[in-house]
Amino acid sequence: MVRRVAVIGAGVGGLASIKCCLDEGLEPTCFERSEDIGGLWRYTDSMDGGRISVYRSVITNTSKEMSCFSDFPCPEDFPSYLPHGLLLEYFRMYSRHFDLLRHIRFRTTVLSVRKRPDFTTSGQWEVVTETNSIREVHVFDAVMVCTGHFQEPYLPLAFFPGIDTHFKGQYLHSQEYKDAEAFRGKRVLVVGIGNTGGDLSVELSRVAAKVFLSARSNTWVISRVSDHGFPFDMVNTTRFNHFLDWFLPSAITKRIRFRKFNSRFNHANYGLASTKSSNFKIIVNEELPFCLLSGTVVLKPKVRKFTESSAVFEDGTTEENIDVVLFATGYSFSFAFLEESVRSLFDDNRSLYKRIFPPQLEKPTLAIIGLVQLTGSVMVGTEMQARWVTGIFAGWNKLPPTSKMMADVLKKKPPVKRCIMLLHLGCSGGRLSFISYTDEIASCAGIKPSVLRLLLTDPRLALAIFFGPCTPYQYRLVGRGKWSGARDAILTQWQRTLKPLRTRVVDDSSDGSDGWCWLCLLALPVALTGFWEEPFWDRLVCTGLAFLPRLLELPP
Repeated sequence: MVRRVAVIGAGVGGLASIKCCLDEGLEPTCFERSEDIGGLWRYTDSMDGGRISVYRSVITNTSKEMSCFSDFPCPEDFPSYLPHGLLLEYFRMYSRHFDLLRHIRFRTTVLSVRKRPDFTTSGQWEVVTETNSIREVHVFDAVMVCTGHFQEPYLPLAFFPGIDTHFKGQYLHSQEYKDAEAFRGKRVLVVGIGNTGGDLSVELSRVAAKVFLSARSNTWVISRVSDHGFPFDMVNTTRFNHFLDWFLPSAITKRIRFRKFNSRFNHANYGLASTKSSNFKIIVNEELPFCLLSGTVVLKPKVRKFTESSAVFEDGTTEENIDVVLFATGYSFSFAFLEESVRSLFDDNRSLYKRIFPPQLEKPTLAIIGLVQLTGSVMVGTEMQARWVTGIFAGWNKLPPTSKMMADVLKKKPPVKRCIMLLHLGCSGGRLSFISYTDEIASCAGIKPSVLRLLLTDPRLALAIFFGPCTPYQYRLVGRGKWSGARDAILTQWQRTLKPLRTRVVDDSSDGSDGWCWLCLLALPVALTGFWEEPFWDRLVCTGLAFLPRLLELPP
């Protein structure tokens, strides 16, 4: 029987895990090596101890309503997208509200986590920690590792000949980047076009003499601001859209998605991506297209090699007088404190059952929390993991036999060649569908809402859940951990989104919801006309995506 639980790390996953342990009547002890909560999101200028933090200007890519803890909405006066300082303040509010800090031991490093000799029967772990040079040995019934996947900078120098033998300039990983001032007047090459690479290229373009951005993959660039000025994820991450992705042929959904991406600007003209792309990534960046258009950032292909002062690219072009190479190549993970016999059970998160449990362990008392990348907020996915895991520890939920868990892992794991490629790119696994994954874990935990059942008992709420944004409050409507405020939080999510924008009110009486609904109805047949110019289903679905949700669940 699990009672005492060790939680390693006091970032997002650690805080959620402590709270979920308390909800299930467990006794958590959290070990945090730094002096405060927040993990990655607690900005610091210092690099002491190798602690990784966000850079000074970072703002969340997912909106507050789509990223908050499921029973603790962000304050309504917080903006939709949060600078790191406000997000950290939200974490502090959450910690105070649920009295989490008394369960955290700060400035305490976990040195080792080992199975007890009687692990096959007890499932217990021996945890060795160090605080102010004093070592302690603890025994816990279960361990939740909440260190995430931003652990060790991935610097693939072997894939860039000459960088460490010929190149005379400076090179560094984006982990070391804090602000742009140190790059003023320099010619900078950013390697990697993920969210970080895009952000840093834009920021550097304001002070650097020139910025080059090297991309090896097809990349679609989207904005946080969607149609009519609403947050992109609130408009697009809906169960209705998720249903269409499942229901329609993939060729149609792909065509619709590419058309939507190109509606802002033609990515092929910018050298970013083609509609013929089979493999691609999506990044969030409002300013990158303008930087490319204005020439302050120049997009380049993959780097082939470096000379003393230049970079040679695979298309044969060369950029001379490069002062700094900034690698935005991601992170790798290695849980050095886990004993080798346990660490060898998983080489990446795809070897874990539901991206959480090592399936070969004799007892399911070790959970890896937050080692997952989603198309939506990883914070929501992390809390969902913690709720399910603590339910298992408390005996409310059960895992299937080892054979079934292994079969599930093998079924979902990509081919070996793709695994090798992902590891070379420093990835901890491809991004999973936000709704698919959270629904999957919610089903395991018995907390997934039934839209059909709600349609019979609470039609207004059912329509808001199906056509509106898939906010985390949906997972507090039923099951263990049910929250009485979940329904109201769902029905008032648009008010909280728009409240911080009401700093100057203008009269726009023509924007009434009734008029909008009639406009949608009138526009429907108009949008369907011209279907002879392209496949009928394509036109129909585009129309549905644009109008149907607004007929049934309108923002105020």
